[in-house]
Amino acid sequence: MKKLGVSLLAMTVAGAASAADMGAVDEPIKLAINEWTGQHVTTHVAGEMLKAAGYNVEYVTAGMMNQFQALADGDIDATLEIWSSNVSDEYAKKVDEGTVVEIGDLGLDAKEGIAYPAHVAELCPGLPAWEALKDCAQVFATAETLPGGRLVDYPADWGTPGADRMTGLELPFKAVPAGSEGALIAELRASTERKSPLLITFWQPHWAMSAYDVQFVDLPAGEEACFNDPAWGPNPNAVNDCDFSPSRIFKAGWSGMEEKWPAAYEILSNYQLAVEDQQPMMGAIDVDGGSVEEVVAAWMAENEGKWRPVVDAATQ
Repeated sequence: MKKLGVSLLAMTVAGAASAADMGAVDEPIKLAINEWTGQHVTTHVAGEMLKAAGYNVEYVTAGMMNQFQALADGDIDATLEIWSSNVSDEYAKKVDEGTVVEIGDLGLDAKEGIAYPAHVAELCPGLPAWEALKDCAQVFATAETLPGGRLVDYPADWGTPGADRMTGLELPFKAVPAGSEGALIAELRASTERKSPLLITFWQPHWAMSAYDVQFVDLPAGEEACFNDPAWGPNPNAVNDCDFSPSRIFKAGWSGMEEKWPAAYEILSNYQLAVEDQQPMMGAIDVDGGSVEEVVAAWMAENEGKWRPVVDAATQ
């Protein structure tokens, strides 16, 4: 489904919304910083929008999977890039109890899956079909995983989606969690330079998808039954024998935020960021060595027409 561009959405919001009260401008709004560069970009763009509206902003380091208690307690006021395919049960509990509220989609078109650099298809004939991995697992084996292959999974505190699929599809691979997003990139870089085998859990948008020509393995479509009914799918004895469910990326806030900072809540609710804007900023940081603050500041200056109408609609 095609989404509205940021500028079109902003014009719609500007034409339809009336200004909200600023609220407690003397108190900082605390935004969660999670563990990946795209989220840093997303959050700093939002923070700069709030600053332009007249608010003070603090960035608080918070683990993606364990941030929701802090959000419920008001120790964090908003988190701006939650992936539906990789969200903890704690989030649903906090929403149900009314301490955390969802504040709209971010607007990124996203995909997660099991992936490999393009050259690996020569080492494992039959890719991208997932069945090919049954016959060439030893190509990916290391001393740590013999006799099975090695899958580099997400960092441990992001969950175990790669391991879940190796089990669900009965693939002879051991999932080894990466230490960080940077470690995942290092694996992709080394594999590309050495033309060595690599299977990895990864996602887009991400600058590395194009920089290292990363391809996704074709897995059975991720339908709801796959995650609840073992009888569904190619393995009749397990769930998760399919691809990731389609990812929705959304925002959430402390339930008291709207009352405390009405205009800020409106800004964050209407804030969206497009892949074509986020992905180059990620590359400018991770590839070119720019700081998040510098890269976001440059984007804000060059793209005021994409974000200023959202701020103005909430404050004027």
